[in-house]
Amino acid sequence: MYTFIKIRGFRTIAISTLLALLLASQTSSAQTTNAPAAAGSNSQPKLAVILNSGVASVSLIDMSTRQVIKTVPVGKEPHHLMITPDQKTLLIANAAGNDVVLMNPTTGELTGKIPNIIDPYQIGYSPNHKWFVANGNRLDRVDIYAANGADLKLAKTVKLAKTPSHIAFTADSKIAFITLQDSNELAAIDLDTQNILWVMPTGKVPAGLWMTPGDQYLLVGITGDDYVQVIDWKTRKEVKRIPTGKGAHNFRPLGDKKHVFVSNRIASTISLINMQTLEKVGDITGLPAGPDDMEITPDGKTLWVTFRFSKKVGVIDISTMKLVTVIPVGKSPHGVFFTPRAGWE
Repeated sequence: MYTFIKIRGFRTIAISTLLALLLASQTSSAQTTNAPAAAGSNSQPKLAVILNSGVASVSLIDMSTRQVIKTVPVGKEPHHLMITPDQKTLLIANAAGNDVVLMNPTTGELTGKIPNIIDPYQIGYSPNHKWFVANGNRLDRVDIYAANGADLKLAKTVKLAKTPSHIAFTADSKIAFITLQDSNELAAIDLDTQNILWVMPTGKVPAGLWMTPGDQYLLVGITGDDYVQVIDWKTRKEVKRIPTGKGAHNFRPLGDKKHVFVSNRIASTISLINMQTLEKVGDITGLPAGPDDMEITPDGKTLWVTFRFSKKVGVIDISTMKLVTVIPVGKSPHGVFFTPRAGWE
């Protein structure tokens, strides 16, 4: 079965043909436009780290055999993870454990812990690496830390209601954007002053955030509905709604500065969006329940995705947009990481 898309000036073409062309350009550009990918451009990742948020553990997967080789207890409710700017340490945020565990990203060895990071659900470094932001999903707060790698010093706690979820930044690191799932809002925070700039309404249950090239628009995954909301954040106005599938949730760019994937949790699909035309150009279907976080290998050939409701991780061939294998892991798998990886642009 083939998935088809419409291209202006033509009738229909198979999306696999389009993705083959994109893959060729993305593979070469990923080695020149993203420092982490370029650093490992001559090698493929060997270890995938999967956060099992429902059982307080991490599954370590040998990516060559696609088998779980070890399960490591890390702390309560590990949801998201982030590599330090020097690419040497993986930060695993334990939302209910109120700490961040440090891991060697290539061996899976635990190397330490940062205590008293309260309710770190989603985490992220600003592009200039000066700030570290931790969203307190459970406690309706955003903690902003002055950052020097994994050395974090709390600058301010910002109270927001309700349920701070995902984060995006402007390229100049001046503003952090936060989705508020249970108040159906988007907030903007001035990072230098740690003050709230504004809060605006969104669709139901906003979650994932992605900034389009040139800081033009914010894409918001509307998990309580079936679309991605396009917001002109400078004027605080909705530009468009892109129908993708029920439970539109999280993003992962293809790496060509033009396309971005969005996982649709309830529909159990993954959509591909053209960020220039603001149109959906294809869907990956036939997936297990609850696709969530995604990562792409540095050669641009495979998309790894956690299936939140299925206790599985999937590997998708990007050129054909087809699921090729699933790997059983722990309950409620959420974050996924490996290094090197394709560029995040």
